[in-house]
Order: sequence, then C-alpha cells, then structure tokens
Amino acid sequence: MLEKFKKSNSTILIPVFIPAVIVILLLVIGAISNPKGMGEVFSVTLTYITNDFGWFYMLAVALFLIFIVSIALSPWGQIKLGPDHSEPEYSFSSWFAMLFSAGYGIALLFFGVAEPILHYASPPTGEGQTIAAAKQAMQIAYFHWGFHIWAIYGLVGLTLAYFAFRHGLPLSMRSTLYPLIGEKIHGPVGHTVDTFAILGTLFGIATTLGLSVSQINAGLNYLWPEIEVNINVQIITIAIITALALFSVLAGMDKGVKRLSLLNILLAISLMVFVFIVGPTIFILNTFLENTGSYLSNIVERTFSLQAYTSNDWIGNWTLFIFGWTIAWAPFVGLFIAKISKGRTIRQFVVGVMLVPTIFTFLWFSIFGDTALHMVMVQGYESLITEVQNDKAIALFKLFERLPLTNVLSFIAVFLIITFFVTSSDSGSLVIDSLASGGAIETPAWQRSFWVILEGVVASVLLIAGGLTALQTASIVSALPFAIIMIIAGIGMWRALIIENHRENSLQHTVNMNFQHPDIDNDEYWKGRLKELINFPKKNVVEKFIKNDVQNSMKKIQKELKESEWDCDVDYDEEYVRAIIFIYKDDDIKFTYEVRLREYEIPEFAHLEDANKKQKYYYNAEAFLKRGGLHYDLYGYEEHTIINDILTQFERYLRFVHTTPATLPWDMEEHDDLLDNESQTNK
Repeated sequence: MLEKFKKSNSTILIPVFIPAVIVILLLVIGAISNPKGMGEVFSVTLTYITNDFGWFYMLAVALFLIFIVSIALSPWGQIKLGPDHSEPEYSFSSWFAMLFSAGYGIALLFFGVAEPILHYASPPTGEGQTIAAAKQAMQIAYFHWGFHIWAIYGLVGLTLAYFAFRHGLPLSMRSTLYPLIGEKIHGPVGHTVDTFAILGTLFGIATTLGLSVSQINAGLNYLWPEIEVNINVQIITIAIITALALFSVLAGMDKGVKRLSLLNILLAISLMVFVFIVGPTIFILNTFLENTGSYLSNIVERTFSLQAYTSNDWIGNWTLFIFGWTIAWAPFVGLFIAKISKGRTIRQFVVGVMLVPTIFTFLWFSIFGDTALHMVMVQGYESLITEVQNDKAIALFKLFERLPLTNVLSFIAVFLIITFFVTSSDSGSLVIDSLASGGAIETPAWQRSFWVILEGVVASVLLIAGGLTALQTASIVSALPFAIIMIIAGIGMWRALIIENHRENSLQHTVNMNFQHPDIDNDEYWKGRLKELINFPKKNVVEKFIKNDVQNSMKKIQKELKESEWDCDVDYDEEYVRAIIFIYKDDDIKFTYEVRLREYEIPEFAHLEDANKKQKYYYNAEAFLKRGGLHYDLYGYEEHTIINDILTQFERYLRFVHTTPATLPWDMEEHDDLLDNESQTNK
C-alpha cells in the first residue's frame, strides 16, 4: 500500500511530493537570489543539450509517431480504454474542445503568425523573402505543430488510459511500467518516474504561461498604449490570471475545465472563420492544399533533419525547443486526455488525438500564417517582418491592423489568450496534483490550489531569471529524462498488448457454452427459451432471479471448491443488484464472475402488445468478468446452465494464466478493488 499523508484529508504521496517541491524551490530561490547568474546557466545548458542530445530528441519523437500509428492500425486498435462494455464519457465535441484547450491553444495564438513570418525572413536553408522561403516557412510550421507533437501527447495519454481504465492501475506515469517491473512501480522507481513527470509538467506549463503573458502584455499595450510592455506588467498579469485559474480548478473537471474549453474553441473558431472570410480566401484554400501535400511528401526527411551540416542554432531555437516543450507538457496533456478518453477504442483515441487536431492546426496556420505572408508578399506590408522580429508576441495584433474591426479582433484575441491561460493552469494543476497523489482522482481543494499558485510563481521566476531563454531551457532539460520514460512506457504497453493476445488466444481453445441439459425434453426447453426471448421482464422479477437462482448456483460451486481446498467467496450486492463469485488460490489465481442487473428501454416492436404499452424499461441479468461485460443475458436459465457458464469462463481464465508468462493487474488485484465506477453502473 502506498504511503499517504493523512493530515487535513490530504492524498499527498510523500516520496513524490517532497523531492518535486524541493527541486522547484531550489530553482525559485536560485533565480530570485541571482537572476543574472541563473540566466547564464540557462543559456549554457540550452546550448549543451541542443548540441549533444538533439539527435536523441528527433529519434525519440520519430519512434513515438511510428509506434502510435502502428498500434492504431493493428488489430489491437479495437481494444477499449476501459472494460469491454464501457462507453465514452464525453461527446466528441466536448472531447475535442478539451483536447484543443489543454493541448496547445496558446501556442497557436503565439506562433500562428510569428513562425511563418520569421521563417520566411530567415529560413534555415536558402535565401529569405522569396517564394521558396514562403513555402519552406509553411512546411516548417506544419511540421512543428502537426502529427509529431500529437504523437507525443497521444503516446502518454494512450498508455495512461490503457493501464488505468483497462487494468485498474493508478492514473499515473508509474503504471505504464507495470508489465516490466510489476509491483515495484509502488516503490522508489515509480516515485522517481512520477517526480520527473511533475517537474516536466510544471516547467512545460510555466513555459506556456510565460509566452502567453508576453502576448497578453503586447495585446494590452496595443489596445491601451499607456500599459507598458515590461516584466512587472507580465508578473502582475500572471498573478491575476492565476487567481482566476483558482476558481476554475476548484469547480472541477466538468464544470470548470469543460465549460472554459468549450468557450475557448468557440472563440477560436469564430476568430479563424472571420479572418478566412475577410482575408485572401482563395489564396488560403490554395496554399492549404499545397502545404498539406508538401508536408506529407517531406515528413520523413524533416523528421530526421538536424541541420547537421550547418553551424547555426536554428534547430535548437525552433524544432528542438518545440519538441522538448511538447515532451515536457506530455505528462500534463497526456494524463489530461487520458482522463477524458475512457471508453474509446485505441483506434478512436489515436484518430481523435492525432488527425482532428492536426487538420485544425493546418487550417489555423494557413489562415493566419498565409494571410500574413500574403500581406507581405502581395500587399507590400514588409514592415510586419521587422515588427515580428523585434517582438514575436505582437505578431497577431499587427496582422489585425490590416483587417476590419481591428480593436474588436484584438480584444477577442487577448480574452482568448487569457481563457487558454486559465484552462492550461487549472487542468495542469489537476494533473500535477493527481501525479503527486499516486494517481488519486479526487483530491482536496487546497492541494489543487497549491499547484496553481506554484505554477504562477515558477513562470514569474523564469521570466525574471532569463526570459525566453530560461523558458526554453526549462522545457528542453526537463524533457530529456521524460523522453526516456516515454520510450520505456511504449515498451511496457507493447508487452501488455502481447499479453492481451495470449488471453484472446486462450479463449479460442475452450469448449463453447452448452445450454442444453440431457434431462430436459427438447420441446420443453426450446419453448421455454422462446417465451423468454419475446417477453421483457420487469425489474423485480430479474432481481429475484439474480438473488436466488444465480446466487444459489454460485454457492454450489463455492461448496465444491472449498471441499477441494480452494478459496472461494460469494457476495450479493443489494444496492446494485449483483451476485459475484470470487475464486482465488495463492497469488496466481484470482478469478471474478458476476451477474448484474442491467436496464434497457423497451423496443418499439414490443409495444405491439397492449400489456407492454405502459412499461418503459425491461431488465437483463448479464454476465460480467473483470475485463468487462460479456454481452449476454442469463435470465431464465436453470441453475445447471448458470454453473456451466461460470465454469466455462473459469476454464478460459485458467488457460490464460497457464499460457501467459506474466499477467496484468486484472489477475493481480484483490477482488475488493474490482468495483469501480463503471461496474457500479446499472443502466
């Protein structure tokens, strides 16, 4: 059992919380006491990591993309992130809105105009301010914000959701190592992994907050020139918006984060549609198609390009920074999207997480980036280049100068950056708090508040200590150990999926369930079954069946097993109307089978009979294993048939354990931990 800190109803996991807070406080104290010295340290560290480990970042990201796509395309893509009977908790629109807001909404607003303009002016190869430079600029922007960053987020989210919801492990990075080190995930190795995840997440969020406040400051200065652009204004902005994030994080996932996320996506799409309509619409459509084709054509070359034959620092300032920043964010975004993706299949998850946001990103860069390039190349707005080079944060607002309703657009953009700021801070705090609590879902309000405030403090300190260089360094350095953890997590999931194959193969080598009994007359048997098929039993009838027939069948098995010196328990859950049998022996065999009351709406064809007109629901007695529902109804069967089904499933389980070299947690957990929220749902 993990060691918990109980005071004040805390869920803090001391071996994770204390090391993470110590490292963060040391950084804060060092930066406050000697900002200049820390700034120099950040600069030297950034250069060292870029020069010596750039190849590792690029290779790791390529492996993440290959792995997640391969898993989705394989037969494993049909596996659900949860029990087999589970369904998604959020609609697609709500799911995507939360993905977008938590993932990189601020990045699009910050880099949507700035990056294409800067690459156009100073491309990594070739001459600047040419048609070739414009094409290259958009290809680079697509590459930086396309499939690769969502493969990073997706790998972390997929592994977390798989192990947490399908195998009942804590929703924490340590769980991804279970197939490799087993119960040791609850020891020092697991604590270390979660500590690195917290540090990476916090520095990744701090980087985002630092970029966003500089853009908010630029926008406020543009709208109200009396507000200066300086570090004091930016720190005050962090303090104010951190206070707003506190309200959101205390409201929780469904009320706070979900509602703000839906507002964010609505405002972002409205802004994008307006610029598309009033901007060079046909040019945008043409470039969107051409840029997408170029991106797909050159994706392999760019994936492995490190500018090895040049000596400039472009790759470190751009590609490695963005990928490192994304890896640092991956524990946060990955755990966040895992929490909102329960019930989806692996294939649905990968397509949703990678394809939809990537297409949206390409549209965004085409609308804003190509509109800016069109202004420079066609309309002669060349001063935009100098203005963006002087201050990236002002790029979006300078674009709006050449569009109708300039002040309205600028105000909406500032408001949108603020709401993205809030959703990043509050959802990030929920994730960090969960990591620091050993994967706990429900945590005290004061803990979530602590992390919100600490994020604001770290962002402020990094801005004071070195500005953008400090932010870049924090992201890239914290990403290095976590990239290694991600590779190990991918190996762990691959091993877990192999074990899933063992289980499925074991099911193919067992006898089929035989509902026929030799003592029953054939006509009597099939007539009875036909009657049950065309009737729609009421709740009290099925309840009685589960409580009496099913439970008696289980008790007969229990008696026989105990005579053979096997441990077996039979429980009946009055609240959820479930009869459950647990069969276990030593630490190797832990089998669970239950029959559960399930409610369904009466189908239309049933109303042909007057007797069913007033009945809205009918009920089944469905069989469930630990991995989920078996999708068949046992109501009406005799005790010998119920016993036969239990033994058939037990036989399959024993074969699975026998043929599988290492088992996953569904075979290792105590049966008291079985009853999660999904298994307690009757309807």
